[in-house]
Amino acid sequence: MRRLGVLLSGRGSNFEAIARAIGEGRLEAAIAVVISNKAEAAGLETARLMGFSAVAIPSKGVERARHDALVADELERHGVDLVCLAGYMRLLTPALIKRYPERILNIHPSLLPAFPGLDAQKQAWEHGVRVAGCTVHLVNEALDAGPIVMQAAVPVLETDTIESLSHRILAEEHRIYSQAIARVLRGGWRVDGRRIVWE
Repeated sequence: MRRLGVLLSGRGSNFEAIARAIGEGRLEAAIAVVISNKAEAAGLETARLMGFSAVAIPSKGVERARHDALVADELERHGVDLVCLAGYMRLLTPALIKRYPERILNIHPSLLPAFPGLDAQKQAWEHGVRVAGCTVHLVNEALDAGPIVMQAAVPVLETDTIESLSHRILAEEHRIYSQAIARVLRGGWRVDGRRIVWE
């Protein structure tokens, strides 16, 4: 059974969706540890209530390289095969990425490469796009720029607000993240430049 390490900074709804997919047999994996850079993150308490190992490694006031080294050590201590960022509001250092090469996934609430960074749903809505969505990608050293694993499109309705659009995008995030994790864990792929080639 492949072991997942989940990193989060907030409520952890994507973590819950992953756990639900595992519990329902849609994803053959085990959550080995949930880590947050914020001790007060609601997702940590949720993880504990669900019976998972949940660890806070506060980042405030800690040098970035030192913090990421502690995170990587914790992931290795739990035998993690694949790292899943689920609302983890930090850029990973190159050193952490190199410890898990092509083994870190992120989900972002836009159709990358459009609207990287913070408030992607707001960026899309204010730009007036007709189609928004979400993207699961491998993490590299550039912001939201790693090879794309899976995407889902969400039409922007005339009646949408930023909040209603964000809600519908989040529903798609919950749907595709576990599918993307399963696809990556199955193997049979390689990275060719910016693309993932499925073999």
